[in-house]
Amino acid sequence: MKAAEDVPLTVKMRKGIDPEHLTFLEAGRAAEDAGAAAVALHARTASEFYSGHADWNAIGELKQAVTSIPVLGNGDIWSAADAVRMMAETDCDGVVVGRGCLGRPWLFGELASAFGPSTGSGAATVAVDATLGFVAQALRRHAELLVEFFEDEDRGCRDIRKHVAWYFKGYPVGGDIRTRLATVSSLAEMDELLALLDHDAPILVLTPKGSAAAPGARSGRLFRIAGWSPASWRHRRPRCSAARRSRTMGIGRFDSCRSLRNRGDHDRRIRRRGHPALLRRDA
Repeated sequence: MKAAEDVPLTVKMRKGIDPEHLTFLEAGRAAEDAGAAAVALHARTASEFYSGHADWNAIGELKQAVTSIPVLGNGDIWSAADAVRMMAETDCDGVVVGRGCLGRPWLFGELASAFGPSTGSGAATVAVDATLGFVAQALRRHAELLVEFFEDEDRGCRDIRKHVAWYFKGYPVGGDIRTRLATVSSLAEMDELLALLDHDAPILVLTPKGSAAAPGARSGRLFRIAGWSPASWRHRRPRCSAARRSRTMGIGRFDSCRSLRNRGDHDRRIRRRGHPALLRRDA
């Protein structure tokens, strides 16, 4: 990292593979010793994906362990108030925003207001009153900028389609309008559809912590990192191996997509079907 000279190189990590194998403190100190410009921690393990709540206490622990470079916090930042609270609770040097800005580009303005030089870090901010009309205008402007960037209306409208679900997450927008917006091919067509919305409607969904308009928040379930072994990650089996084997053995896709921990059951199902490869292996 030091060889990069004038190019700042940062490191972003999670807490570890799972709760039994936490590596963020060791990784943070290693990045610091190697000359990283800053380290950022998404305060979940890899097995958690985006489930539950981020463990902000881990960010505070990393801040205490890494002292010579900035430590940035990441996870569950849906509003400027969340960012202010994270920095107050963990003493981190800044925040990293991920899913919180999807469909909510005005979040960066709220953050700039909260931490700008005129207000001072942690100053009170006024959250945007994001009614459905406000969101519709933001989506329309986003689409317009994409058209200008690509210099092609069709391409710009095709690119904005993937953002529609994020913008209207939590708002009373019917499935038919959502579907039509997700296939829009011109700005004029978008204008016609946006005019059908109730522009005074407020957001209907709040995050568990009370922050409005959190399009990516979900509880989810915990996942096992398939094939991972603490002895050596180099020897893990790829996720697709079961799928490849299922294709050669005529097993359905539903069976092949099960976790590798169910491989024993998978093999028993194949034996019951009398597949010659496994029968020879058992002989």
